[in-house]
Amino acid sequence: MNRQRLATATAILGLLGSLTTSAWAGGPDPGRPAPPAQVTRVPAAPGSTAALSGYAIQSTAEVTDSAAAVSSPGYPAAGWHPAGPRSTVLAALLADGVYADPFYSTDQRKIPKADFQVPWWYRSDFTVADTSERTYLDFSGVISAADVYVDGKQVATTKDVTGAYTHHELDVTSLVRPGKNTVAFRIQPNDPAKNLTMGWIDWLQPPPDENMGIVRDVVVRRGGPVALRDAHVVTELDVPSLASADLTVKARARNDSDAPVTATVSGSIGSTTFTRPVSLAAHETRTVTFTPTDVPGLHLTSPKVWWPAGMGGQALYELNLTASVSGTPSDTAHETFGIRDVQAPLNSDGARQYRVNGRKLLIKGGGWSPDEFLRWDRTYVEDRLKYALDLGLNTIRLEGHLEPDEFFDLADRYGILTLPGWECCDKWEGQVNGGEPGDKWTAADYPVAKASMAAEAARLRDHPSVVSFLIGSDFAPDATIEKNYLDALKAADWNAPVVAAASDNSSPQLGSSGMKMTGPYDWIPPNYWYAKREGGATGFNSETSAGPDIPTLDTLRRMMTPAELDTLWKDPGAKQYHRSPSSTFGTLKLYDDALTGRYGPPTGLTDYVRKAQLAQYENVRAQFEAYERNATDASKPSTGVVYWMFNSGWTSLHWQLMDRYLDQGGAYFGAKKANEPLHVQYSYDDRSVVVVDNRPTAASGLTVRATLYNPDGTQKFDRTSTGVKVNGDGAHATALTLPSSVSGLATTYLLRLTLTDGSGKEVSRNVYWLSTKPDTLDWAHTDWYYTPTTSYADLKGLASMAQVSVSATASTASSGGTSTTTVTLRNTGSGRTPSLLTDVHLVDAKGRPVLPVRWSDNEVSLWPGESVTLTAAYRTADLRGAAPNVRVSGWNTPELTVPAA
Repeated sequence: MNRQRLATATAILGLLGSLTTSAWAGGPDPGRPAPPAQVTRVPAAPGSTAALSGYAIQSTAEVTDSAAAVSSPGYPAAGWHPAGPRSTVLAALLADGVYADPFYSTDQRKIPKADFQVPWWYRSDFTVADTSERTYLDFSGVISAADVYVDGKQVATTKDVTGAYTHHELDVTSLVRPGKNTVAFRIQPNDPAKNLTMGWIDWLQPPPDENMGIVRDVVVRRGGPVALRDAHVVTELDVPSLASADLTVKARARNDSDAPVTATVSGSIGSTTFTRPVSLAAHETRTVTFTPTDVPGLHLTSPKVWWPAGMGGQALYELNLTASVSGTPSDTAHETFGIRDVQAPLNSDGARQYRVNGRKLLIKGGGWSPDEFLRWDRTYVEDRLKYALDLGLNTIRLEGHLEPDEFFDLADRYGILTLPGWECCDKWEGQVNGGEPGDKWTAADYPVAKASMAAEAARLRDHPSVVSFLIGSDFAPDATIEKNYLDALKAADWNAPVVAAASDNSSPQLGSSGMKMTGPYDWIPPNYWYAKREGGATGFNSETSAGPDIPTLDTLRRMMTPAELDTLWKDPGAKQYHRSPSSTFGTLKLYDDALTGRYGPPTGLTDYVRKAQLAQYENVRAQFEAYERNATDASKPSTGVVYWMFNSGWTSLHWQLMDRYLDQGGAYFGAKKANEPLHVQYSYDDRSVVVVDNRPTAASGLTVRATLYNPDGTQKFDRTSTGVKVNGDGAHATALTLPSSVSGLATTYLLRLTLTDGSGKEVSRNVYWLSTKPDTLDWAHTDWYYTPTTSYADLKGLASMAQVSVSATASTASSGGTSTTTVTLRNTGSGRTPSLLTDVHLVDAKGRPVLPVRWSDNEVSLWPGESVTLTAAYRTADLRGAAPNVRVSGWNTPELTVPAA
């Protein structure tokens, strides 16, 4: 997140915090019964674990009982609120119906922040059948800190349990009794500027509770005298042959008893087994290591290698370990891992170039946002990751907000690379970011930061999808902080590149980041991306986009009042609550001025939204196309681009390729078009038409056709290039170059590109709306978040396009909980005018979008007599029992809805 855009955000965040001090609406009712008992049954077997199933929570302002009473079994908890196993305070209150939907209008402003500036109690019960085994509490994800109690006794203080990422294991064996036991956390308020936790910077309006709570599982562990911890596998793949791999298995064996003991540690990976006795003094910990030297089976020939999606398969291996004492199992450990090699050297231009298993790849990613209230929903997360694949992206960047383990499990399975790292603009970089937001560190912060790094390294190191850790974002750490991070990473056997910052900064040991954070973050024209300067397509741009991404009309009506929607299209200078708390991004003026300047003033909400979809399609497409075209250049190639952002954590008007409800518009389908496997595209800078091959294999015998039309469909230029060849792995080939002028071409015109293979099958089609009057950029006055445009391309001629009827027929087949709707569109117009950006939405009987859905293609343009067949895949249950329909609309296509049953 670019540091300069925070100058005004801090003042606004402070204002939000002072808006109200009233008691929270629908507050605790002393006569209200206690929430349903949250009792977790913990298995007795050594090595077994059970996550607490949920909590009862209450503000300490409403609890006068002692900590000993609150944390004792049988405490009534009258008037408390139920909370899930991973829940912030506000997430629990929302689930309990205390507040209205905070994603609608400005309803979040009505939630008083003052009620979250005192500690809150979280209590939960668990049962154990007996106390013959040891019992531990294992957890991270506490925001911001907590005192911890078990069965009336304090077992940790806020000095011990602080920071969202620090990992804690508490031995509570001496306190646990047979039957019901209670654990209680007294959670401290969160302030991202003061605590090493999580904040929202300028992404969205921050939640009033600042996400205080417990956002990862609290696990109850059982075990015998010897515990197994820190089990992992260090892999070394032979590159580039990939013919062999060496595996080193490591784990810590810890004697938790008061007497010496000899344990047997045994394990397996596939059919390879290994075992070793380990002698441990009382309370001694030793690292147990198995290498190919003593276990030949750990030298693999022809290993199953893990690849990013589109480059190969996603093979995963399982490690199983057991520690036994006198033949009786004492503890077990299980890890999933992948075999892959990641390198990210700096190229001759100083840009970071990633290689996976020896093969270069252009990082094409998006910035990830969790739900604003950190509510974990596996299905919702999986849906978004599937969207990433559908868009042809290969990477997700997590700037802070490092998701639970399941997120990375899913990324491993789907072959999506991840770039986790610490966030900017709060306490995490407070020591090194000058006078910007985030308190300077005290002596107490250094060990918390190092412990956070150690915990996340241990958690993430076996995930093959994790290909770096960024120890800085807008700023690189200083020598002391860097050393602490690197020492923690080394101790964890971290084997992926470590990057100093997401910006163009350096740290003493790691040196240059090889990345840039030059924006833009607000509107710029499509031709911006082709310049090899600022945010243009050269080097590795860690976060960038043209800013606003106006969602579909369906979503806008779900998130804003009629009055707010009226203001949206009428008043560019109006403050937009659903954009950002930052004054820099508080309005849509830059975007709206460009929309009006290029397409003409909006005539209503529907016209505003249709122009927005057109603008977002062309701009997002250009961003990815420019980076793809330049990826294999000999000079100043592009090596990575992260769209800012992939998604938003709430109902937003900016930085999202899809909206909160997973609806898709111009931004989504522009990205999908740009990243298709074999793709023909136009270059805004030199008018070249190139073919990009994102597949592993080369292509030959291709034919490229480029045709220019006036908006009325009159053809003005046509050229075909045959015998086009292009290598794979992101290479490109120039097929032809359009002339600088064409006789009779209107100021606004259309370009249709088609790519056909040797059999004559069309494999890519791409339609552009262009102008003989280009957008003009004022590079000399580039700011940190955009480059001014001094004159706009004239695309107003699109308004003259005649209305064109498009027919649609659709049918649906369902099997195994999944449905596929097939839609055939045909331009049935009698004239020459094409239908531009024709959109198909799958809807239910009430006209509501069925989401999520993955289309083979969408927002297509058809010339008279042309037809196209599209498919949409989705969960049958998302129809909510209704028959499917398809709604067709477009730039110059009257809306119609047809049945699709």
